[in-house]
Amino acid sequence: MFVRNCWYVIAWDHEVPADGLFTRTVLNEAILLYRTHDERIVALRDRCCHRLAPLSKGRKENDCVRCGYHGLLFDAEGRCIEIPGADTVPPKARVQTYPISVKNKWVFVWMGEPGKADPALLPDNFSCDDPEWEYIPGYLHYDTPQPLVCDNLLDFSHLSYVHEKTLGGSTAIAQARPIIETLPRGVRLTRRIHNVPAPPYYRALRDFDGNVDRWFIYDFVLPGTLLMHSGGRPIADAPDDMRRAVRLHSCQTVTPETDRSTHYFFQQSRRTADGDRSTTEALFRSLLTAFEEDRAMITAQSAAIDADPDAPMLPLALDAAVVRFRRLVEQLASAERGETPEKAAKAVPATAAS
Repeated sequence: MFVRNCWYVIAWDHEVPADGLFTRTVLNEAILLYRTHDERIVALRDRCCHRLAPLSKGRKENDCVRCGYHGLLFDAEGRCIEIPGADTVPPKARVQTYPISVKNKWVFVWMGEPGKADPALLPDNFSCDDPEWEYIPGYLHYDTPQPLVCDNLLDFSHLSYVHEKTLGGSTAIAQARPIIETLPRGVRLTRRIHNVPAPPYYRALRDFDGNVDRWFIYDFVLPGTLLMHSGGRPIADAPDDMRRAVRLHSCQTVTPETDRSTHYFFQQSRRTADGDRSTTEALFRSLLTAFEEDRAMITAQSAAIDADPDAPMLPLALDAAVVRFRRLVEQLASAERGETPEKAAKAVPATAAS
């Protein structure tokens, strides 16, 4: 169910040390990251070609990595250049490498055919490295399949209930139907909610003495990345009057670790003109509380599915964005496997809104 010819976030830039080794699993493959002398990030399969020991159990030597089991030395291109006690190195002595791209503090790895690694397909996570926006980088680990986390981000009606006392604050969010547009590699959702109480987490930025109009406008693109403008303004203010508005930009992405577990990288940025570092910290605490609410619900959902894997889900109109995105993923993944479009279409059930 996963598209391989795609950029997946494997780490925040600060996670990869200047002089050491870092490992993380993506799509069931353990990948070793390290920096060369010119700070370029290298990605190798975290598995020695000799006895398959993890290279992350070894050490970095200049721009190379030495296996900690029998001492084979690999360069940044994955070639073994030294075998202790051997006069020659067999040509097959090498480990897999992966294309890497760093954009706005996110480190991306390309999991498919190296020749198809196109930087133009990188998402526009601009607020991760923009002086007009400030945030604290976040990471959570899910012991659940990645598609369930994507489903959660594609349907914000859950804010009214899962996040009633944090991000939500009103059942009107669930009642407001989003506008859904199809993008080449995802969907765009626009949801506007009029004349509702400000959600509790807005207090980190400012207090409102009355109701607000809220908006959530975001692209959700492959492989599972949310890029969102959101906020709220007093109902008495004109739509183009942002002087008293809360304005936020969020970049979130969910990367499959295995078929059953997921990496979740996230940030919620505020305008640097709206507050100081303490404001950013308060906003991050509120966001982390809300995302723990998500994780608790999705983990419980996953356990219920595992208890009866054949139980059908009831399709509803509010699943429209979920279905569109799942169909896109399955169509592209099936094409990579050489399957027919008809078989891909059958893999995702239709809904009343499809």
